[in-house]
Amino acid sequence: MPSTVYFTDLTASWKKSVPAKVTELFEMLDPSHIFQTKELIAVKLHFGESGNTAHIRPQYVRKVIDRLKELGTKPFLTDTNTLYVGSRTEAYSHLVTAFENGFNREVTGAPAIIADGLRGNNQVVVRADGHHFQEYHIAADICHADGLVVLTHFKGHELSSFGGAIKNIGMGCASREGKLSQHSNISPKVAPKKCIGCEECVDWCRGGAISIRREGPQKKAFINPESCVGCAECILTCAQGAIQVQWNESIPVFMEKMVEYAAAVLKEKRDKSVFVTFITDVSPLCDCTPFSDRPIVPGLGILASRDPVAIDQAAVDLINAAPGNPISNLQGAFQPGEDKFKSLFPDIEWSHQLEYAEQMGLGTRDYEMKTVG
Repeated sequence: MPSTVYFTDLTASWKKSVPAKVTELFEMLDPSHIFQTKELIAVKLHFGESGNTAHIRPQYVRKVIDRLKELGTKPFLTDTNTLYVGSRTEAYSHLVTAFENGFNREVTGAPAIIADGLRGNNQVVVRADGHHFQEYHIAADICHADGLVVLTHFKGHELSSFGGAIKNIGMGCASREGKLSQHSNISPKVAPKKCIGCEECVDWCRGGAISIRREGPQKKAFINPESCVGCAECILTCAQGAIQVQWNESIPVFMEKMVEYAAAVLKEKRDKSVFVTFITDVSPLCDCTPFSDRPIVPGLGILASRDPVAIDQAAVDLINAAPGNPISNLQGAFQPGEDKFKSLFPDIEWSHQLEYAEQMGLGTRDYEMKTVG
């Protein structure tokens, strides 16, 4: 049976703004029958790295918060600390970054709480049967919340091809230990023949895992596998393409681990979770980068559903059906109907994430789209 996915485009007028459309779209999920008075509702989103501007607009978030407060709930904005070293690696800096990006109580109407605590080790171990794990390390305040509203900025991603609702909860609701267990199979290696020893990757690696070694008269980068956390950001920095991952082996396993974590997050909250996805400023890379490149397609609209698999599939379909931005990082796929994510990441089979999620019972790729507004 297909899941329902609601859609509204970004057309606005004097009579109806996009924030007003957010309110109308969110109401289609019937939140009054999902969330109850005095419940603590985690509004899970990505605050964006310092310097990133593609994240969800705080004004849109405000509309969701306003409706939750009308229902008598106690909503709070939340995310978890990052595995890599950056502006969101611990709660103090994370909250400062969130505030700078507009996610504060004055703008959104809700306080922000970092769900896995000061240093990312405030966690609950959830037990569930999966192919890769039996125990899942989930941010404690995600588990302690009474309900979950997942607000997702849909974009490209260097490891999963796209980042959608599944990634937002699978990786985004895991504690530091949980993130590390998902990334543990990612093993970037340096191709010596391509490396020119420019040291760009050394400067970028926020985990300090990359060093320069001399091989005769030449300098070559070396990645210490014991220090590497598997974030794979070094791949993006190398203009020579010298840092590589065993894509066929590593990436499918990474996707499966992420899906299993998403299932663990929703294990006790399947009937208390809703998903809203923003297909706006569809950047080629994750919002974890400290910059935002040109969108690969025009802003298309906003989706809402009770099914994380269906909403991710619908977002991919809408993006691939749109014309590509010829001055973006797309290498092709400029025509409607061509695969934008395959153009960005030709070595990654993005469909594996959704196929495995369907296999895990997380949802269905079969959906019926209903237009709102």
